[in-house]
Amino acid sequence: MSAAGTPVLEALEGAITAFAAAGVESPRLDAEVLLADVLDVDRARLLSETHELLVSGPAVRAFQDAVRRRAVEREPVAYILGRRAFRRLELRVDRRALIPRPETELLVEAGLELPTGARMLDVGTGSGAVALALKDERPDLLVSGSDVIEAALALARENAARLGLEVAFMQADLLDRNVPDEFDAILANLPYVAERERAGLPPEILRHEPPEALFAGEDGLDAIRALVAQLRARPRVKHVALEVGAGQAGAVAELLGAAGYEDVGSKQDLAGIERVVRAERG
Repeated sequence: MSAAGTPVLEALEGAITAFAAAGVESPRLDAEVLLADVLDVDRARLLSETHELLVSGPAVRAFQDAVRRRAVEREPVAYILGRRAFRRLELRVDRRALIPRPETELLVEAGLELPTGARMLDVGTGSGAVALALKDERPDLLVSGSDVIEAALALARENAARLGLEVAFMQADLLDRNVPDEFDAILANLPYVAERERAGLPPEILRHEPPEALFAGEDGLDAIRALVAQLRARPRVKHVALEVGAGQAGAVAELLGAAGYEDVGSKQDLAGIERVVRAERG
């Protein structure tokens, strides 16, 4: 490195090599995103000015730290950046809640189909992604979010305040007595990873994302079963949409049918997986 700094191309190649050696899935993309963040430029400028831009001063240490966190600790890029894009929003993210996934946008799409003025509760709201995206895109909806983890709720409230979106958040374990019987619709991205799948998860998930938001018993359906059982005693809830794991849609559809929902269907993600099960009852 010269006194003036390290050329961007050289810094990128070093990070890409480190990430590839560590088994990171997308080494080039991750290196570009992290370096662009450190230099406070967008990726387009970073890539168009690889010979002009230099990594110098405090940026050197900052990028070294980001590379270490990604390569050695296998920390997800979103946690290193402290933010994640979701629908039209940029959310603050950290280890208090799961990182919002692209497939969860299907849950938002299900919510967009709700009747005008519906009261909707996002159960297991985490960072608030689903509730906040719906309020942003359907301001007519009366949106609330709940989570059993107070730390996750604090993150959701921070996101709501920063984005200026009016969503009410409450602490509750699914639909326990803390949840008023006033909702027309329930949306939920609950834990659905089976315990037997734990060992096969990448280190980004196992080491860094909250396990209580991931695992739900031997078949991954414990939390969903509990929620659907509670829906039997909540006849006001006419609309339900649940995110599920691969191969779970059929079982969840049966649970909802047994709970009195007649119109049950699913939405597929880009990989062709039935990712969201939606249901209605009269």
